[in-house]
Amino acid sequence: MRLFLLFLAAAAVGCQTHPPQEKTATTPPIRQAPAAALRETHWVPRELAGQPVRLPADTREPYLTLRTDGTAEGNGSCNRFRGSFFSEKADELTFSPLMSTRMSCAAIETENAFTRALAQSRTYRISGDTLRLYDAANVPVARLEAVYLH
Repeated sequence: MRLFLLFLAAAAVGCQTHPPQEKTATTPPIRQAPAAALRETHWVPRELAGQPVRLPADTREPYLTLRTDGTAEGNGSCNRFRGSFFSEKADELTFSPLMSTRMSCAAIETENAFTRALAQSRTYRISGDTLRLYDAANVPVARLEAVYLH
């Protein structure tokens, strides 16, 4: 009999059910792309003065590159330009008057809007691959996108 009771006790312990452990679904953390660097990045304007940049066929894509030595250079679509930029505070970005060639093309209005936005720039913000330029009244004057060249 003792053997039988011992067998029953062992069977009861072996068959004991445990409540199922709850598994919580873990959502992977949302990874945001690291912010592009202000300097040594090929910035392409996508919006100027609140308007999307539209280029006529067979014209160059405008761009801006801010070099580590304080030089700003790029292409407005028709003409290359060069000058200096200043960024002494964390969010400050101003440009000296830009020198450029003087050719005309079908995208001259876009080029003029681009150089006007650079001249008005006082501050900036980078979020991911987007650079936004703001004037002295904190009104957006341009939205540029980092384009990575291979």
